[in-house]
Amino acid sequence: MTSEPNRADLGKDPARVSGMFDQVAAAYDRTNAVLSLGNDRFWRIATTRAVAPRRGQRILDLAAGTGASSVSLARSGAEVVAADFSPGMIREGRRRYGDIPNLTFVEADATALPFGDAEFDAVTMSFGLRNVNEPKTALRELRRVTKPGGRIVVCEFSHPPSKLFGGLYRFYNGRVLPVVARAVSSNAEAYDYLNESIRDWPDQRTLSQWMREAGWADVAYRNLSLGIVALHRGYARA
Repeated sequence: MTSEPNRADLGKDPARVSGMFDQVAAAYDRTNAVLSLGNDRFWRIATTRAVAPRRGQRILDLAAGTGASSVSLARSGAEVVAADFSPGMIREGRRRYGDIPNLTFVEADATALPFGDAEFDAVTMSFGLRNVNEPKTALRELRRVTKPGGRIVVCEFSHPPSKLFGGLYRFYNGRVLPVVARAVSSNAEAYDYLNESIRDWPDQRTLSQWMREAGWADVAYRNLSLGIVALHRGYARA
């Protein structure tokens, strides 16, 4: 017997968001690859390069999902903690990558991280901040657990600066993506929420300002895929 599809909304109730991701965990990475037209791999590579992981470092990958991004970081030899709010994602990640010795999986709430102050050399969050009901609190929590001088990298959907390309992107999200999602996802309604959350999410400059307000310094961003995604970076003030 299958359970009814769990769909989050812009209220971003933690239980509903977690339940939604539990339901899509098994096919999550494959679905993302299809819906992003393969760009998810490029975004992951760009994020890993921005984090610049090194052996001996301790890195937090928050909203890690099944751990694909965490594996990319762990290849450097760094000790990587893959944290996610969804128990289903954590289970799937452990099933796939539990044999990697320098990678551990932890269930964690982004607004109340179960880690000590100044515990990580770098923190990163890909496509997860948008799903947190209190994103500014999450940014402050990430700052709290980062060592002075440590870096943050946030990869998140954003707003293309070109009006022409932005119109094409909105057409794809509104008309094409739902059709494809119904064909390849176990919970197509979750991707309706995806569209809503992207439309509701602030632009690059606003997120940069949120990061500064949370205590991050030297905040900068660069657009990926013509601004579909933005890669934000900053450092913890010493």
